[in-house]
Amino acid sequence: MSESKPIITVEELTKVYTMGEHEVHALRGVSLSVDRGEFVSIMGPSGSGKSTMMNMLGALDQPSGGTYILDGTDVSSLNENDLAEVRNRQIGFVFQSFNLLSRTPAIQQVELPLIYGGKSNRRDRAREALEMVGLGERLDHKPSELSGGQQQRVAIARALVNEPSIILADEPTGNLDSKSGTEVMQIFQRLNQEQGITILFVTHDPWIARHTKRVVTLADGLVLRDELIPEPFVAGEQERPSDNVLLS
Repeated sequence: MSESKPIITVEELTKVYTMGEHEVHALRGVSLSVDRGEFVSIMGPSGSGKSTMMNMLGALDQPSGGTYILDGTDVSSLNENDLAEVRNRQIGFVFQSFNLLSRTPAIQQVELPLIYGGKSNRRDRAREALEMVGLGERLDHKPSELSGGQQQRVAIARALVNEPSIILADEPTGNLDSKSGTEVMQIFQRLNQEQGITILFVTHDPWIARHTKRVVTLADGLVLRDELIPEPFVAGEQERPSDNVLLS
């Protein structure tokens, strides 16, 4: 059951980039809230503003206008040092390209956020995170010794190790074959359902979005639709249709 107070509240968020003599309005006044424990997809075509939105929600960039409240903190007013603290303490990131260090064993990859945060018991916590994603037997394997799906699971463990309030996943199945993508989606669904982790999932794929509980569609920097999914697909139980229909 979600708590009544949203973990994310965005009001009239705007972002304007200046490119030479031109201004690009990436976000034009986006407002939405996300309750603790939700699993939300953010969709939209190229240029819709979804990547900019991800950067705002991840405290990777600051808006030009509007407010962003993350778990009671007005992130839109923070300086760069405070933004970095929010990112390390409250947000776990998972990217399409894994972003792993090529010569570093899995357990050391997962320890990195703990090192940046000055945390103790790093080895034990990293091992536990890897065991949560089914890689307890791959602690000392480097990325070249792991499949794409296993590399993404290392990235998920790295995102989990600081016990963040939310996980932001940007096209996390985009570089994976269908079997590996299903396994990764199963992990996200389990983390959401069993541990109550709030997950925001940026994707262009309606089939992937159909496995989440809510879909927010952006177009031209605005929220075009905001739909609840009454019966999300369970990863591995439905076969992808040829027409890739999002909602039945």
